[in-house]
Parts: sequence; structure tokens; C-alpha cells
Amino acid sequence: MGTLYIDRKDIHIKLDGNALAFYSNGKREGIVPITPIKRVIIVGNKVIDAAVLRRLAEQNISVLFLSGKSMRFCGILHGRLHNNGFLRLKQYEKAMNPDFCLAKAKSIIIRKIESEIEFFRELAEQESLRKIDLISSIEILTKTVESLKDVTSLDSLRGFEGGAQAVYFLTYSKLFPESLNFKRRKRRPPQDPVNAMLSLTYTMSHYEIVREIEVAGFDPTIGFYHQFEYGRESLACDIVELFRPSVDRFVYEVFKQNDFTTQDFSQDDERQGCYLKKESRKKFYSLYEKWAIEIRPLIIEEVRTLARSIMDGKEPLS
Repeated sequence: MGTLYIDRKDIHIKLDGNALAFYSNGKREGIVPITPIKRVIIVGNKVIDAAVLRRLAEQNISVLFLSGKSMRFCGILHGRLHNNGFLRLKQYEKAMNPDFCLAKAKSIIIRKIESEIEFFRELAEQESLRKIDLISSIEILTKTVESLKDVTSLDSLRGFEGGAQAVYFLTYSKLFPESLNFKRRKRRPPQDPVNAMLSLTYTMSHYEIVREIEVAGFDPTIGFYHQFEYGRESLACDIVELFRPSVDRFVYEVFKQNDFTTQDFSQDDERQGCYLKKESRKKFYSLYEKWAIEIRPLIIEEVRTLARSIMDGKEPLS
């Protein structure tokens, strides 16, 4: 099973042996064994017995809580985390080293832009209507990568990256039908179906990464490209940069294959923004899981590689 999504109103979740039992209006609706579960995602308000959360924590199953309509992050529950305090000490030490931060940040952004170039090259072979736009963007992004190799400060790196992303999203937005009204990247709140899908998938993948870096023993608030900001998981923000092109590709493909249309999203005056309808979220969960199965091992490897680089090439204690 891997991931259990709980997204239904009026559900009471109880523990039944080593299984989760689901009740509605006092009537038992179903049961799910805990053993195959790796993570649980709970959307909206649910009644959950404390024994359920305790058992999930004991078995190191992470629980992600999202709000109902906008699926905004509300919190995350872990079981026992890694006890390797020395890794965190080395992380803090490296975060105070400007040369290490710059080198790590350059590597992250160069790899991200190279992945965007690869994505556009593949599309240029398929999208005859946008081939000129794609080739033009590829040329600009390629020149940016060359320029990034010579930057000497994080501020300069951020400037180049900002310019590159403006070019990238200008072309990316042209890949979608006009009916979706996707003109540019708009985060808070998303104003159209494409931005809504991008934001939702970025959120989900971000907390996949938070889970792995916390399990590994890192402090998620201390990054190298994203500097410390109160309340932000800056290290997760660093690593998620590497997976943004994969998210963009996923979103492009689900709309190209007509898995989602404007009818799957809601917009109203009561709450600003565009959000995936409740009845369409089940479809999203299935598609996201198919994508995430391939991405999760790559996230774990990125976290392990980062740990080795922080430990100066040595394997961190397990």
C-alpha cells in the first residue's frame, strides 16, 4: 500500500489490533492493516483516537495533516527520529561556511536548470507548435548554466536563478490550453487549475522531503541555498529545487492527457484562489502515487548524498 489517504467527512478512526478501523455514524465502514503503510495523509477534520496516533508513531509511520479545501499544510507527526546529533553539528558547521554554502547552492541550481533544459528538449521533439519558444528558452537556460559556474556570491546566484525561472515559466505557461488561463506562476493563492496543481504537488513533495531529512537526523530549518527564516524548512526547500522540474513535468502530463479539466477545480468569492474539488482529489492521489513511487528513492538518495558531503565523505552513523 505505501500511502494511506484519508479524505472523507464524518469518519472516526479507531485502532483494532494492528489495523485501522473506520466508523461513520457509529457504523463500521472498513478496516486497513497497518503493516503495509509507510505514510498517512489526513485531509480535513477527522476524529482520531489517541491510540491510533500512538501506534503509527511506534511503527515510524509519518502522518501528514492537510486542510480541507486548499490542502494547506497543517502539521506532521513522526515516530522516532534519527539520534545522530553529530550529523546536525556538522550541518551547523557547514552552514556557517560561505564556501560550502555557495558550492552546494550552485550545484543545486545548476542541476535544476539542467533538468529544465532536458525537459524542454524532450518537448521540442513533440510540441511542433511551441518548438521555437522551447529552443529559444533552451539557449537562454544553457547560457545561464555557464554563467552560474562563475558566480561568487549567493545573491548573484539568486539573481541568475530568478532570471532563468522567468524565462522557463514564460515558455512553460505556453504549453497549456488557453482555457486553463495559466499565464504565470502564482503561488498564494493559486488563481488557475495549473497553478493549483503545481502548488499542491509541490506541497506534497516538499513534505516527502521534510520526512526524509528529519528521519536522517538533519535539522530541516538549516539550509545552504535557502538561508534561515523562522518557521521555514530551508533544507527541504534546498532539496525540493532538484525535484521541481519533475513536478512540472508531472503537471504538464496530467493536463495533456486530460486527466484533469477546469471542471475538476472550484473558484468562488468565499475563498480566494482555485482549488481541486473534493470529488477530484481521489483521482489526484492515484496519479500522484504513481509519480511518487519513482521519486521517493531519488529523494532518499539525495538526502544520503548530502549527509555524506556534510560528513566529509564519511557515512553517517545508522
